[in-house]
Amino acid sequence: MKGKGIDMKNKALIVILILVVISLAVLLGMKFFYNNETEHVNENEDVETDLENDEEAVKTGIDIWPGDSRSVAVVIDNVGEAKPQTGINDAAIVYEITVEGGLTRLLAVFKDVDKEKTIGPVRSARPVFIDYVLENDSIFVHFGYSARAQRDIANLKINNVNGLVTDSAFWRTSEKKAPHNVLTNMSKVLEYAQKKEYRTTTSQRSVLNYVVDEVEIEDGQIANTVNIPYTSSNKVSFKYNQETKRYERYVNGKLEKDWTSGEARTTKNIIVTFAHNYTTDEDPGYGRQEIENIGNLKGYYITNGQVMEIVCSKTSRNSKTVYKDKNGKEIQVNDGNTYIQIVPIDTKVTFE
Repeated sequence: MKGKGIDMKNKALIVILILVVISLAVLLGMKFFYNNETEHVNENEDVETDLENDEEAVKTGIDIWPGDSRSVAVVIDNVGEAKPQTGINDAAIVYEITVEGGLTRLLAVFKDVDKEKTIGPVRSARPVFIDYVLENDSIFVHFGYSARAQRDIANLKINNVNGLVTDSAFWRTSEKKAPHNVLTNMSKVLEYAQKKEYRTTTSQRSVLNYVVDEVEIEDGQIANTVNIPYTSSNKVSFKYNQETKRYERYVNGKLEKDWTSGEARTTKNIIVTFAHNYTTDEDPGYGRQEIENIGNLKGYYITNGQVMEIVCSKTSRNSKTVYKDKNGKEIQVNDGNTYIQIVPIDTKVTFE
């Protein structure tokens, strides 16, 4: 009887050991399965995260108008003695505006460009330039001014860098004749702006409604060549390059090139605004021009070989111009630099 009791106890221990082994095996199996499933889930999460990162990398925002840095608007000389100019290809927006004697000047608006690149030649300010300095919230760079422009800059407290006041932001080149030989760069401009404690950031968005996705004008007219005759001696034209999807700028049939780099002057977008201009009695004998740019003005938006009619709406001197389609909706503008050609109201702009 005693031997039997021992055998029963041994059998019971063996059964318990077997159950323990089975339980451990089950637990180990479940752990392996769970870990394996978790690894697959984490792998899928990593794939999804990578895909999301790739999508974000594709669309990183507007390249032509980045960040919150304040723009800088520079008056560029535009007569034969000043050409070829330099640095204009780096401008986000270039306004061409009639001044006096049938001449035009450029207002080039720069934002986050190479600080050491040469820009110019720089020339004197006119009142209408101030309107576009204000709507772009720019620091204004010029070398001199007309009488009214001088008053407006003072009265409106425009943050400006004027070559008649400081020579630290400018230099002259011996390769061009005065007064068409004044040059600058962003490094010198911003150094002077900091000394004057000008604000160098902005919360304002761009005047133009830039979008990341490519804008293709629907039902537009062909515009592979754009002809804009300001005068008989200043015939501006743009010719579309199908490969680069950009326009090359010509004046009087000659391709314009950058003085420093030799690169062709090009643009992604062109806006034409028709505005009445007239001669004022300011600075008698100079034929100073005034431009009526407040209100709803007719115009064109041109990009990618197509053109559409638009309305250019400006409600006050310091308000942003809003460029609208025929239905009154603000147009979308391709991410890239833009020439805004403000032309006399009777200018015969044509497209080919």
